[in-house]
Amino acid sequence: MKYDVLQIVGASVMVVFAQGLVRLVVHPDDRGLLGWVPGGFVPVLLAHAAAVTTGVVLAGWAYTQAKAIGRRE
Repeated sequence: MKYDVLQIVGASVMVVFAQGLVRLVVHPDDRGLLGWVPGGFVPVLLAHAAAVTTGVVLAGWAYTQAKAIGRRE
Protein backbone atom coordinates (compact mmCIF):
# COMPACT_ATOMS: atom_id res chain seq x y z
CA MET A 1 0.00 0.00 0.00
CA LYS A 2 2.77 2.48 0.84
CA TYR A 3 4.39 1.89 -2.54
CA ASP A 4 1.10 2.67 -4.27
CA VAL A 5 0.96 5.98 -2.42
CA LEU A 6 4.57 6.73 -3.34
CA GLN A 7 3.81 5.98 -6.99
CA ILE A 8 0.90 8.41 -6.89
CA VAL A 9 3.01 11.09 -5.20
CA GLY A 10 5.85 10.60 -7.71
CA ALA A 11 3.53 10.73 -10.71
CA SER A 12 1.79 13.82 -9.33
CA VAL A 13 5.08 15.65 -8.76
CA MET A 14 6.20 14.70 -12.25
CA VAL A 15 2.99 15.92 -13.91
CA VAL A 16 2.78 19.22 -12.01
CA PHE A 17 6.37 20.20 -12.62
CA ALA A 18 6.45 18.91 -16.22
CA GLN A 19 3.50 21.19 -16.94
CA GLY A 20 5.38 24.03 -15.26
CA LEU A 21 8.48 23.24 -17.28
CA VAL A 22 6.58 23.42 -20.56
CA ARG A 23 4.85 26.64 -19.47
CA LEU A 24 8.22 28.13 -18.52
CA VAL A 25 9.68 27.34 -21.94
CA VAL A 26 6.67 28.83 -23.76
CA HIS A 27 6.23 31.84 -21.43
CA PRO A 28 9.59 32.59 -19.74
CA ASP A 29 8.11 35.34 -17.56
CA ASP A 30 5.56 33.01 -15.91
CA ARG A 31 7.67 31.22 -13.25
CA GLY A 32 4.84 29.13 -11.76
CA LEU A 33 5.27 27.35 -8.44
CA LEU A 34 9.00 27.91 -8.36
CA GLY A 35 8.86 31.63 -9.02
CA TRP A 36 10.55 32.28 -5.68
CA VAL A 37 13.80 30.66 -6.86
CA PRO A 38 16.37 33.45 -7.28
CA GLY A 39 18.64 33.84 -10.27
CA GLY A 40 16.42 34.18 -13.30
CA PHE A 41 15.30 31.82 -16.04
CA VAL A 42 18.00 29.12 -15.99
CA PRO A 43 17.88 28.28 -12.26
CA VAL A 44 14.07 28.07 -12.37
CA LEU A 45 14.29 25.86 -15.46
CA LEU A 46 16.80 23.58 -13.74
CA ALA A 47 14.68 23.44 -10.58
CA HIS A 48 11.64 22.35 -12.61
CA ALA A 49 13.74 19.74 -14.42
CA ALA A 50 15.09 18.43 -11.10
CA ALA A 51 11.56 18.18 -9.68
CA VAL A 52 10.37 16.26 -12.78
CA THR A 53 13.34 13.91 -12.50
CA THR A 54 12.65 13.38 -8.79
CA GLY A 55 9.04 12.49 -9.54
CA VAL A 56 10.03 10.02 -12.25
CA VAL A 57 12.64 8.35 -10.05
CA LEU A 58 10.27 8.12 -7.07
CA ALA A 59 7.45 6.61 -9.12
CA GLY A 60 9.81 4.14 -10.82
CA TRP A 61 11.43 3.09 -7.57
CA ALA A 62 8.06 2.59 -5.87
CA TYR A 63 6.84 0.50 -8.80
CA THR A 64 9.96 -1.68 -8.66
CA GLN A 65 9.59 -2.18 -4.91
CA ALA A 66 5.90 -3.05 -5.21
CA LYS A 67 6.63 -5.51 -7.98
CA ALA A 68 9.40 -7.11 -5.91
CA ILE A 69 7.03 -7.87 -3.04
CA GLY A 70 4.64 -9.65 -5.34
CA ARG A 71 2.15 -7.22 -6.77
CA ARG A 72 1.10 -8.17 -10.26
CA GLU A 73 1.51 -5.75 -13.16
